[in-house]
This record gives sequence, C-alpha cells and structure tokens, in this order.
Amino acid sequence: MSLSLFCIVVFAGLLHASWNAIVKRGSDTLLTTLLVTGSAALISALLLPFVPALDPRSWPWLAASTVLQAGYYVLVARTYRVTDMSASYPVMRGLAPLLVAAVGAQWLGEALPPLAWGGIGVVCLGILSMAHGIDRRHLALPLINAAVIATYTLVDATGARLSGSAPAYTLWLFLLSGLPLPVWALCTRAGQLRAYARDNWGYGVVGGVGTLVSYGLALWAMTLAPVAMVSALRETSILFGVLISAWVLRERVTRRRWLAAGLIVAGAVMLRLA
Repeated sequence: MSLSLFCIVVFAGLLHASWNAIVKRGSDTLLTTLLVTGSAALISALLLPFVPALDPRSWPWLAASTVLQAGYYVLVARTYRVTDMSASYPVMRGLAPLLVAAVGAQWLGEALPPLAWGGIGVVCLGILSMAHGIDRRHLALPLINAAVIATYTLVDATGARLSGSAPAYTLWLFLLSGLPLPVWALCTRAGQLRAYARDNWGYGVVGGVGTLVSYGLALWAMTLAPVAMVSALRETSILFGVLISAWVLRERVTRRRWLAAGLIVAGAVMLRLA
C-alpha cells in the first residue's frame, strides 16, 4: 500500500472516531444519530448533481447496503446508550476486519501476502484487547454490530467497484440510508426532534460531514487496494477513539487499553509495509 493511500485511510479513521464521539456525547444518542444521518443525507443530495451517474450493476448492492446502514445507525445509538464508547467501540470495530478478511478472500478473490494477514491479525488483536472489562450483559449489541459492519463493508466494496464512481456511490448511499430514520422520527417524535435539533444542529452537521467523508475515502481506497487491508487499517480509528474517550468524554481508559494501542500501531506498520 502506498504512503499516500495509507495516510488517507488513517485520516478516514480519525473522522470515523470523531463522529462516533459526537453521537456518544449527545444527551440523546438516538436523536444525535438522526441529526448526523440527516445532515449527511442533505449534503449528499446537494452534491449528487456534480458526480457521474452510477453503473446500473451497482444498484442492487446499493439497495442492500441502505438497509444494512440504517440498522447500523440504530445499533450504534443503542450501544452507546448502555456502554462506554471506550469499551464497546473496540468490540464493534475489532471483529469486523477479521470477518471481512475471512469472507472477503473468498468473496472478492483477493489474495493477501503473509505480512498483510499478520498486520490484520495484530490490529484486530490490539483492538479486541481494549474491550476487556465490558459488561457481558451489554456484549450482544457490539457483536451484532460487528457482523453488520463486516457485511456492509463487503457489500459496499463490491458496489463501489461496479459503480464506476466511488464518490457517486457514497453520496447515493448516504442519501438513501440517511433518510429513513429522520422521516421515522418526524412521524413519531417530531416535537422532540425539532427541539433537540434547535440546540444540537451543529453536532449533526459536523458529524454528517465526518461520516460522509470518512466512508467515502474508505470506499475509494477499496477500489484501489484489497478490501481486507483497507478495512483493518481504517480501524486504527480506535486509537483516536481512545484519545477522544479519555480527553474529551472524560471516560476512564486503563493501562491495558493504552498497551493495546501499541499493538494497533504495530499492525498498522505491518499493513503499510505489505
């Protein structure tokens, strides 16, 4: 993987951790998620006239991902309602690259060098090591979300490659997946959503830009490099997630998690060399 592509994927990880922190910091995680997804959808609608049309072969993959993404946003909100970000985020993001690597090798026919497999394994080991201490009663949601993340990653990698334009695919994805939840909220919690939006619209806009650019960069990278490598490298976002958890959210981060961060850095270096 080239240095420029490596840096772009790591930057995408920083943006991903940032919008997750915005959701966690909101007084109502579900409504904050709605503001983020709604903002991303509006931004996408404004930008779509300036990108090429999608290849029709990508539309079935886009439809499948729209359903998966909507479910993912709901799971993120519910997960952060009952657990600390520093505990649940590693489980969600740590298992997904392993699933992508295991399934993607067969699905996409991508052969990885041994060093790349080693880097993926070390990154995931470091991330999962950070999850020590999570309440087992709250483990189900992060595990389910890990499976959803792995599934939509493979679906979107395929769709983006068939689309002819990764930016166009990304914008359509965020427009379609970002509308159902805000529409549902307007039908069921309109007054509460309007009141919450008045005080927190800035979080929604910043989070919307963050999630849109983060995933767009990752999808673009997946059209140029093996999906498993990009997926694992993007999960270096956990490093930024831990820093945000400690310094912004004021959550307690144990020494074990700081040591695990060293494993993630080592894995990232292996992926860069591969």
